Amino acid sequence: MLRIFITVLVVMISAGCSGKQQFEVIYSSDNKLLEEEQEKEQHGSYTIGIVSKISGISYYHAVREGVQEAADDLGVEVIIDAPIDATWEGQEKIIEEMISNGVDVLAISANDPEKLGPVLQNAKEKGIRVITWDSDTNPELREFYINMLDPEILGRHLMDSLALRTNESGNYIILTGSETSANLNDWIKWIKVQNEEYYPNLHLLETIATDENYEKAYTSSVQMIEKYPDLAGILAISTLNPPAAAEAVKSLNKNGEIVIIGTTTPNLIKEDIKDGTVDVNTLWSPQKLGYLTVSLGKDLCEDILPYDGQVIPDVGIIKVNEEMIIMGLPIDFTKENIDQYDF
Repeated sequence: MLRIFITVLVVMISAGCSGKQQFEVIYSSDNKLLEEEQEKEQHGSYTIGIVSKISGISYYHAVREGVQEAADDLGVEVIIDAPIDATWEGQEKIIEEMISNGVDVLAISANDPEKLGPVLQNAKEKGIRVITWDSDTNPELREFYINMLDPEILGRHLMDSLALRTNESGNYIILTGSETSANLNDWIKWIKVQNEEYYPNLHLLETIATDENYEKAYTSSVQMIEKYPDLAGILAISTLNPPAAAEAVKSLNKNGEIVIIGTTTPNLIKEDIKDGTVDVNTLWSPQKLGYLTVSLGKDLCEDILPYDGQVIPDVGIIKVNEEMIIMGLPIDFTKENIDQYDF
């Protein structure tokens, strides 16, 4: 790399008995500039491997945007990948490849909190730092977990959204992604707690795992609507479940009869919100989550751990609760504001 040196010429003039002038030339570099460039070179040597749950969906692409933006801003290398299907086996193969490539940090959004244990333990034994984001593993397998938001706040909020739009009574179902997904299971736990504590006339009938598969989500929604003619609501969590549930409601001419609360990207549900099929969609910024993951991963390479109240450029203030980092608060997308978002 071409380094720019600022040359300071100091001329020391002294007069001797002979009357001749003597010159001494001293060269010095701008230390601050040199240190900054050396630091940039050092950061560029870090490689962070990001493993998502599933590829090919809008959420993955949005996270990828944030990951790449952070890599460009922070001067690190990133490898981001995900299996075609939301399986731990697919993630295991990707992690093994990243270990072979010698990444410095592995950041995993786990499809199964336990089954990835052996491959992550192997990574740790090879000196690779392991963290999780979006969906956690067992705590002993990683150093910390980057959560989009507090799962209690989100779970209770989703239940409140459903209750508000069903007059706090009726039967509902939950469509979830993978039944082993730690983050989704945390949300469901708090949905149930809020239901039990505040809404005795709302009854959860079934929780169906659709494995992040649109066709399965659509078929399951149709089956549940036909099985329960008086169904009042669907809590459709995970990326593909809300639009699939919306299509099922439309195909059975149940628009306006069944309340759908979703958690997907705005672009995937925009038309369903505008036509009233989906009442509200709650999410966060996947781009910011990707950016935050790379930022904290780079810090970890330098043995810098996150702390409560830390300000992350282009993300905001994070909270730290023991080994869980919380990025922020949920965003509700409705008819009034959904056109403001494009991801």
